[in-house]
Amino acid sequence: MNSKPNLKLQSSFELLITLSFGLAILLPLVVFAFIQLANANSAVSSVAAQQAASKLVSAAAIVGSQGPPAKQIVQITMPTGVQYIYVGTLSNGVGHSIVFVVRSPTGLSYITAYTPLNVSGNLGSIASTGTYLINVSAQQQCPFQTSLPCVYMKPAV
Repeated sequence: MNSKPNLKLQSSFELLITLSFGLAILLPLVVFAFIQLANANSAVSSVAAQQAASKLVSAAAIVGSQGPPAKQIVQITMPTGVQYIYVGTLSNGVGHSIVFVVRSPTGLSYITAYTPLNVSGNLGSIASTGTYLINVSAQQQCPFQTSLPCVYMKPAV
């Protein structure tokens, strides 16, 4: 009668060891899958940010070629992970670039689109995920540097 409880204990212990080995093998695979998923989400956000920046550059080129008082409203979709948007320079001065700062698992990425025209604006307030309307207008004098003509961008109200 003494051998039956030992057999039950031995089979329970063997099952516990088998499950432990299974979990030990499965856990790294799950971690690897989550890392790959995070990288894929980051890549999708970067591509969406590049598309939004290109759309703004195209609108700036059209409006800038027409000259003041040309205006256009552009609809862009803001992807997840965007921290800030700089227009012109990294201090929102007059420049030739639109920069989306995107958060990724490895840090911050700077998605940049260049335009031959002077651009300026303030789009930092629309960094959360969603769809936004952007007012793009040709200016004889930039608001931040009145000696230069530029294309100015701001969120449409």
